[in-house]
Amino acid sequence: MKKLLLAVIAVFFIGNLNAQDVKFGAKAGLNIASINGGSNNADARTGFHIGLISELEISDHFSVQPELLYSMQGSVVEDFSKIKLDYLSLPVLAKYYITEGFSIEAGPQFSFLVNDVIDFDQNVPFDDTDTNAENFDLSAAVGLGYKITSKIFAQARYTVGVTTIEENPDLKNGVFQFSLGYQF
Repeated sequence: MKKLLLAVIAVFFIGNLNAQDVKFGAKAGLNIASINGGSNNADARTGFHIGLISELEISDHFSVQPELLYSMQGSVVEDFSKIKLDYLSLPVLAKYYITEGFSIEAGPQFSFLVNDVIDFDQNVPFDDTDTNAENFDLSAAVGLGYKITSKIFAQARYTVGVTTIEENPDLKNGVFQFSLGYQF
């Protein structure tokens, strides 16, 4: 846990040494998550994400945006179970402003599992149980952002798992995120 705390502090605060401008903020939004791979026939799990951001301006068109998010992921097998995988995620995104206010973003996302459970429907004769999901998930994120005002922004993003959350079969996370945020 100390290593995670040190990583968060480093990403959020050390980067401002060379940055021209640093902005902090918060964001929240909708997750549409799935588990991909194998013969998986599950539907998407709808959840939310919420967290803090900082944006380190490097130049007029380029910035780096580290975030710290709580993110609900997983999948649903209708009339059987819901797989709940909740993460503490640390995306570190490079942002390029195409025009004033409109940006594209991409970068890695480091996620640490904080909750994992298979929640069975009432008609299924099994007790709820933990999954066998890995404690760490590395993903690649790509997305678009738009500054609605100087303080309010919207983002749409897709993250795809690079590492497997469970082997045999190789299962990976995939998440669409739609966010609204506020920069202080």
